[in-house]
Amino acid sequence: MCTLAIYFRATRDCPVVIAANRDEFLDRPADDPTTLLEHPHVVGGKDLKAGGTWLGISEHGIVAGLLNRRAENGANPNARSRGLLCLDALRRRSAAEAAEFAGRERGSDYNPFNLLMVSREEAFVAYNRGASIEVVELKPGLHLLSNLNVDDFECPKISASYGKFAELGNRADFQRDPIGQRAALGTLLADHNTQLDSRVAIATGRPNALCLHLDNYGTRSSSLIFMRGDSAEVAHYFAPGPPCRTAYRVAMVPRCGVSDHGPK
Repeated sequence: MCTLAIYFRATRDCPVVIAANRDEFLDRPADDPTTLLEHPHVVGGKDLKAGGTWLGISEHGIVAGLLNRRAENGANPNARSRGLLCLDALRRRSAAEAAEFAGRERGSDYNPFNLLMVSREEAFVAYNRGASIEVVELKPGLHLLSNLNVDDFECPKISASYGKFAELGNRADFQRDPIGQRAALGTLLADHNTQLDSRVAIATGRPNALCLHLDNYGTRSSSLIFMRGDSAEVAHYFAPGPPCRTAYRVAMVPRCGVSDHGPK
């Protein structure tokens, strides 16, 4: 997953709103959201190659999302799966406990990553740049996470993308009913013109748009998650392909997070 926008405690009724695209090699096998753990009950996409997840939701009201960072000296093929770390974080009972756990891990055991851990009350990102893992707490508001640090405004392309999500988040209809605006979020994630980071394009020689299409790599799926604040309710929508041409559908949620919000 190479794009993740989170509106954390930015609306009255939904303290967590997540809009995310997963970019991956097209031949890497994966399952749509399914049960990953029974105790606690965890739902998320499943990486069939290494067994972990890139985005999951737990019955304790935690969402964890994993984004790979670039390894300057090349990835270590013997490193532990970063997706398994994401799954381990979802075993915890709170976002703070998940963040504490992630911060105690050895960075050298994994290839570089960004790991989001959020609940209705707290939000954290763990950075692994290769040597050690740094955990930062997010303040309420909109945050954009990609392959570099959260809200990296030194890059004009990230600033441009952030502005689009911010404009939507400030709209009265979004503030009143974020779930009802999921089509607008999907439209943002389907954008082919706004690159998240021009430095990636320069370094790799390939574009890095929000919705990416290359010969053997690109946007494999897209997810929208809404956690209401007045109950354990979670609304989860999943597009099993690039959002520019794949419809979102209601996806599984943890047992305590059943939503009565179906398609509109």
